[in-house]
Amino acid sequence: MSQRSASRQRKTGETDISLQLSIDGARDYDNSTGVGFFDHMLDLFARHGRFGLEVEAIGDTETGAHHTVEDVGIVLGQAFDEALGDRAGIRRYGFAAVPMDEALAECAIDISGRPHVVFRADLPKTSIAGFESELAEEFFRAFANAAKLTLHVEVRYGSNVHHMIEAAFKAFARALRVAVSIDPEETGVPSTKGTLSE
Repeated sequence: MSQRSASRQRKTGETDISLQLSIDGARDYDNSTGVGFFDHMLDLFARHGRFGLEVEAIGDTETGAHHTVEDVGIVLGQAFDEALGDRAGIRRYGFAAVPMDEALAECAIDISGRPHVVFRADLPKTSIAGFESELAEEFFRAFANAAKLTLHVEVRYGSNVHHMIEAAFKAFARALRVAVSIDPEETGVPSTKGTLSE
């Protein structure tokens, strides 16, 4: 099987993003978005998902991190959509529960071809190194819409917002790692429709 990878670029009046993704093979990551906490989330996403990921983003961070975070989510989702191709042989579903000290997050994924997001987290409204807590949901929603998948993320409990968001990103990474992995017993696209890309 050929290596599943993609390179994407997106330039608007608000952001300029260049991204390289490898689902298989490369495990290096180097992410620079101008938003320190978001860089940390992308790094641990790559590490726990076992993805190769390089993101270079320049955004209008003087107005806040919203545009940068949302647009990186879009481009990363598009890269996964491209790299997965026709989805033949994938496990399709993935689930992970991740504790981070006092916080616990769960994520369930279906690479369904149908974008849908359920995000449940009682996150305190705060900013961590320029990353406002509500941007976590914006990132997951942008990613799922662009990658054409169903994504459920729930932070079941926690009190430290850093731990709560980090647990969510780690659960997301580990669930996605399972969903995109190759099932040796799957000979085609895992759907009675015969397609998961539309």
